[in-house]
Amino acid sequence: MSVTSVVVGIDVAKAHVDVFVLGTKLDVQRLSNDAEGHSALAAALQPLDVALVVMEATGGYEAALACALQVAGLPVAVINPRQARDFAKSMGRLAKTDAIDARMLAELASVLVRREDLQRFLRPLSDTQQQWLAALVTRRRQLLTMLHSERQRLQITPAKLHPSIEAIVAAIKAQLDEIEAQMVAHVREHFGGLDRLLQSASGIGPVASATLIAELPELGRLSRREIAALVGVAPMANDSGASKGRRRVQGGRFEIRRVLYMATLTAARHNPAIKSFYERLLGAGKLPKVALVACMRKLLTMLNAMVRTNSPWDKSLHRT
Repeated sequence: MSVTSVVVGIDVAKAHVDVFVLGTKLDVQRLSNDAEGHSALAAALQPLDVALVVMEATGGYEAALACALQVAGLPVAVINPRQARDFAKSMGRLAKTDAIDARMLAELASVLVRREDLQRFLRPLSDTQQQWLAALVTRRRQLLTMLHSERQRLQITPAKLHPSIEAIVAAIKAQLDEIEAQMVAHVREHFGGLDRLLQSASGIGPVASATLIAELPELGRLSRREIAALVGVAPMANDSGASKGRRRVQGGRFEIRRVLYMATLTAARHNPAIKSFYERLLGAGKLPKVALVACMRKLLTMLNAMVRTNSPWDKSLHRT
């Protein structure tokens, strides 16, 4: 990319977005965070030959804008807010306003656009069906959190109040069953082929498959190292001079990692390839947790290859 490439940083709030375009003489602009504002922004950016647009993940407030810009043909990266804040601190920018954040995101974009692995930062274009599946997966997760909270309250609440909590638990369970049924039906109708492919790997069930389809659209599009780093199961070096620190996994997509962890627990018992790999690591003296994370990475890279080649699980390719 040229040093003079036009890049854009967008700070997203519920009601509005602040936009800073680096590489032009435009000042920070504020637009409404609605369909009208999205269309106006896309129309303003299209003639500028934008190399990259960067915005933070803001709990869903950024989703519609990201899709609108992608439909307009603009490359969009949605990043972890912690990464953006760490970048700002590294640049000595301690003040925080919407306008400052937009400028810092644009400066971060100017760095990302020069990276050889830029592709792993770009958000794949999500269609309506994938967005709805992501909403179902998120709602299921919320219900599980609520269910866990109510069950914990039973332990610290007087017995006479238990019927109230149990009524809420029953209602949450009913909603959970309904959401899961909708999720499975939606996957079967719109992502049947991909779902069957993923579930052909022992350890991947309906929930894991739906979560991967909804929240990891990069699966099959990146290299094994890139997908492992994206999810957060790649060990990061911690060396300095003669000191060799312990490598750890960090960052990445927590919700994907949590689902992958549960899938790997099952695979370590029932998937011959993962099971033998896990046992081999334990035999080599690895801690169980370290061995399990390595199995998570192995399972993820296998799934990535399956999706990339559109090939279901083939046990002959994974001999024990």
